[in-house]
Amino acid sequence: MNAAELDRRARTYDGWIPPHLVSWLIDHGHLGEVEQQARGGDWFCAQGWVRFLVDRDRREEALDVLAPYLATGWWKAAHSVAELLEGLGRVDEAIAVFRSNMRADWQPAFKCFALLLARHGRGDEALDLLLPYLEHSSLADALVEVCAGLGRDEEVAALLAVRVEAGHQSAWPDFGGRNTSPSNAIELLATVRERQGRVDEAIELLRTREVTSVNGRDQLADLLARRGRIEELREYAATEPLGDAVRCLAEYLEQRGDVAGAIDVYRTFAPDRSPNTVVMLARLLARHDRGDEAIDLLRSSPSVVDGADDWVADALCTLYADQGRAEDGLAYLDERMARCGAEEFEFFRLRTELLVACGRREQAIEEARARPESAGWYEAQNLADLLSDAGRPEQAVAILAPAAPANRNALAAHLMTGGRIDDAMALFRQPPKHVEPFPEDDEDPPL
Repeated sequence: MNAAELDRRARTYDGWIPPHLVSWLIDHGHLGEVEQQARGGDWFCAQGWVRFLVDRDRREEALDVLAPYLATGWWKAAHSVAELLEGLGRVDEAIAVFRSNMRADWQPAFKCFALLLARHGRGDEALDLLLPYLEHSSLADALVEVCAGLGRDEEVAALLAVRVEAGHQSAWPDFGGRNTSPSNAIELLATVRERQGRVDEAIELLRTREVTSVNGRDQLADLLARRGRIEELREYAATEPLGDAVRCLAEYLEQRGDVAGAIDVYRTFAPDRSPNTVVMLARLLARHDRGDEAIDLLRSSPSVVDGADDWVADALCTLYADQGRAEDGLAYLDERMARCGAEEFEFFRLRTELLVACGRREQAIEEARARPESAGWYEAQNLADLLSDAGRPEQAVAILAPAAPANRNALAAHLMTGGRIDDAMALFRQPPKHVEPFPEDDEDPPL
């Protein structure tokens, strides 16, 4: 083992048993196989075996499993060993292991190390470690986290304020409209200001953002809800174009038992042109035993009627199945395909799921077999899943075998289901491919 090869394989999944299959082996009692692979250099098996040992309070044995990986100097192994040592209360050893096996150009390692220091009363050391790398968003996020309670909020806020001001003066925002460095400078400064009790300043900062939402969450909306400033949240929801503030307000009301108010929020602020809010309203209705009303809402949505958003049809078919109306869903889907047309495979997938929900699995299998694309590796996996769920794993294997190694992981899963563990393991003993690893993230290293 060497660190570079371990890192490459961890990025590409090349030559190792994937984590979900490791979990399957453990859950089904194939512990010897997992331990053997873990001690033979398979990192994913090592992680699974370590979790198994830790769950049984056998941390010292887990440390022994990780020792060969740690000896390579690979930071992910050092991180895992440090976590185990921390769990044993051996914090100084954990810090020493991390420090001696960490390169400064690994941002995730830097972040994990800083958070480890902060958890154990060494927040100032963590903060000083991160300060030179403020321009990198993930490390800046960690910096704001570790400075909480240190009495250094104003120091960090001043540094972020300079970055925010420089971004506002920039004439050329980068992709996505973000023109600060780090890209999350405004959001982080607002976090610090809220923590200092300067909530109005935090709100005004967030109103200056170019990009309002990250991963479907709007920090300003969440702040207003958290502070109970609901009228301001209503005003913001009326103007925020993505619908994330509307969802935040509706969630706030629903969590407090005001379901009627949450429904009214969606109906008031969700424009017809927004399929996201229509789907969220439908799911809200379904959660509160109004599934038929939710289906009618989606059926009448412009996105469904004119066929503009196929994913809304996906949500509708799922709702039909969840409400025990899979036959109605099939009728809708067939009518929709005849009327609007669609990307063939996507609607075939929905039709297959509805057939299974109707108890017509054999019909779904026959329709899948009849498709010209069924021999391709992707659709072969779907047909194999149908066969396996019908209790025919050997037929699933026969479908997948001709397309190996493109569907190696799927084939291994069905071999395991059929009790052929040795055959499944053999698929992962082939010589590894030489593939260039993907970068850890989109940012340049700190150094």
